[in-house]
Amino acid sequence: MTFHSAFTQQNNATNSAKEEHWIPLADLMAGLMMIFMLIAIIFMVKVESDAKKVKDIALVYNEMKAKLYQDLHSEFKENLSDWGAELDQDLTFRFKEPSVLFDMGKDNLKPKFIQILDNFFPRYIQILDADKYRDSIEEIRIEGHTSSIWNNSTNSDEAYFLNMTLSQSRTRSTLQHVLALPQVQKKQPWLKAHLTANGLSSSRLIYHTDGTENREGSQRVEFKVRTNADARISEILKTAQQ
Repeated sequence: MTFHSAFTQQNNATNSAKEEHWIPLADLMAGLMMIFMLIAIIFMVKVESDAKKVKDIALVYNEMKAKLYQDLHSEFKENLSDWGAELDQDLTFRFKEPSVLFDMGKDNLKPKFIQILDNFFPRYIQILDADKYRDSIEEIRIEGHTSSIWNNSTNSDEAYFLNMTLSQSRTRSTLQHVLALPQVQKKQPWLKAHLTANGLSSSRLIYHTDGTENREGSQRVEFKVRTNADARISEILKTAQQ
């Protein structure tokens, strides 16, 4: 065997060894690409699945809110005018006649408002505590609102805090009264878990069409329903981030 033949055989052996190593490396890269593609597909499917869950929840709760509005409107449509009240499609039940609710600067319920609450609240809770709505309700908020004015001798900051104290006292008085009604005593555990009193001072003013404050309209008591759709959607998004 000549030197050239020996060198050629050795070179061929080296190339063959390289090829033997190269083929598994190529297979490995192909395998990794398949794994990355699989991960990407799983991620996209998961994202689409989470998005569908969020969409489904939103649709279900929008439908539920629409039905609840219809039930509330059907129950109270004959009373709204007499009570000086209105019902919004966002499920806000608004008592908007300040002369009926409280004396100026006081937190005692006026006799007319007591009569209204005695009639309104048991019927209101009967609907909200129905099987088809109960599990979807996160909170029933009693909100007290005031104008931005206290009196001529107080500045805007002082008026805000004085009205905050007043609005909180008024909602607490309202809460105490409705919880004591005999018609809702059997629902006490559920009510205490869901019914809250919230004084908001002048933070949510009502305005006239010309942009000036509607002081009388701003003085109101509202009952609001919050569903647990937000909490369920947040839980889905939290799980998706893990």
